[in-house]
Amino acid sequence: MRLLIQRVSRASVNIDNKTYSEIGKGLLVLVGIEEADTQEDIDWLTGKLLRLRIFDDEQGVMNLDVNQIDGQIMVVSQFTLHASTKKGNRPSYFRAAPEAISRPMYERFVETVEQASGNKVATGVFSADMKVKLVNDGPVTIWIDSRNRE
Repeated sequence: MRLLIQRVSRASVNIDNKTYSEIGKGLLVLVGIEEADTQEDIDWLTGKLLRLRIFDDEQGVMNLDVNQIDGQIMVVSQFTLHASTKKGNRPSYFRAAPEAISRPMYERFVETVEQASGNKVATGVFSADMKVKLVNDGPVTIWIDSRNRE
């Protein structure tokens, strides 16, 4: 399971030219799921996400996590995080889990983040054609992969 985390001052998801969800200051989290991903991956990534200290404290040092700043979280599924460009120039998505696996895993990830943070998580719509708008604050963008636990 992969997360692409962006510290944002605001973000929104639009579907069919209508705002589906939006957040203010917080984290926009794009999630890619592989077939081999398990609840252990969800739990580990949830912990990393919620403890990630990428918000400034009073001294301007990135020392606070999303809950400490009363930030919001938006989670959007994105199978293209598992794109392989090893052969040629057209990406292959063979590592991305099919919908029968990835949809329930995505929903479990959202539920786990909500339970662990104690806050409602904004989302996109799984497999919809979404227009994601964001203002990346910093910019700060972090990549975390549960297969490469650093």
